[in-house]
Amino acid sequence: MNAKHPDHLVVGEQWSDLRQYREMPEIDLERLYAYRVGRLREQMRQRGIGLTALVNPISLRYAAEYRTYALFQSHIPTTYVFVPAEGPLVINAAYGETDVVKDVRPGRPLHYFDGGEDLPELAQALAGDICEFLAETGDTTRRVAVEYVNPSLTRALDARGLDVVDGVQVSEAARVIKNEDEVNCIKWSCAVAQLGIAKLEEALRPGVTEVQLWALLNYTNLANNGDWHDGRMLASGDRINPWLQEASQRVIQDGDLVGFDTDMVGPMGYFADISRTLHCGPSKPTKRQRELYQLAVEEVEYNMALLRPGLGLHAFRDLCKPMDPAFRERAYSCLLHGVGMCDEYPQVKHPWRTQVYDGTFEAGMVVCVESYCGAVGERDGVKLEQQVLITDTGYELLSDYPWDARLMA
Repeated sequence: MNAKHPDHLVVGEQWSDLRQYREMPEIDLERLYAYRVGRLREQMRQRGIGLTALVNPISLRYAAEYRTYALFQSHIPTTYVFVPAEGPLVINAAYGETDVVKDVRPGRPLHYFDGGEDLPELAQALAGDICEFLAETGDTTRRVAVEYVNPSLTRALDARGLDVVDGVQVSEAARVIKNEDEVNCIKWSCAVAQLGIAKLEEALRPGVTEVQLWALLNYTNLANNGDWHDGRMLASGDRINPWLQEASQRVIQDGDLVGFDTDMVGPMGYFADISRTLHCGPSKPTKRQRELYQLAVEEVEYNMALLRPGLGLHAFRDLCKPMDPAFRERAYSCLLHGVGMCDEYPQVKHPWRTQVYDGTFEAGMVVCVESYCGAVGERDGVKLEQQVLITDTGYELLSDYPWDARLMA
């Protein structure tokens, strides 16, 4: 390190801000926010709901563009938003401002951290606030949707004669179909993630640790005003099989495979969920490493080619490329899942696992097609994943980081 100028590590670097050499897609923020609230209200109308109370940090951003202390909010819910069937939204107990919601009000404690043993009494007060707000908006449904929060609130609302339904039926269903602005946000987030992947690959060599590589993905996200990663999904060498092991201080060695999954809540709150497996040289990949890699590529590309609007989830599962039985025990948790601001509906399980629900692919969904090929008793495994938009005619690839040419040879 240069002792005289230690800040050269950040101030002097020229690569991390993607805007320096790539133009952002056009995003109409006013239209974006209006679309998201409209989607919430559409779900409320379908279910006869007069008010939805949102507490999930993803939902707060979706409805109100509120992103303050999101990870804190995820385990100690403090801020909450009222979305009425009609009229302005209200944000309660906000730590920071949002330009989207102008009506900011005090809030009631929702969590033991703030309310302690008084939570049942505090829930009664919040239920009173909700009843007053329903009267204020002229609601006649007497039906409210509440996202995950302590059970005392549900009991308090029920005691006041309100019909309480699960708020995730509103918030999760609303996020399934993306408009043009959301798709452009996702494209930008994918581009930022792939910039981080490129730097990771550039830094990959014997002697670097898994967490050092992972830090490059995290740094790139933060440098582009992104938020967080849902996990630190990077493993190498004898830790790549089985999959789902998070990054450690293991030192990467010549000949290792290095697999990772970005799981990135990126700029503007949108998800980039891209998996790649790379080979660490200078040695050449083994025959088995290439076989595993090419089988994973074939599975992803075959299954991706099936995607089209109108195709059912069960039908997609039946049509997917059969997996070698040797890989089934350690196969990834699903064949495909939706994404938006995080992992979202739908999810399709492998044919030998229980698929809880059916559904239909629709234009405007963004999904990720998964593969993990690794057999019990073997050292190596390969994780790959592509993120795509379902279009009117098929799909559009959103993650275009190239396959590893050394493993495709």
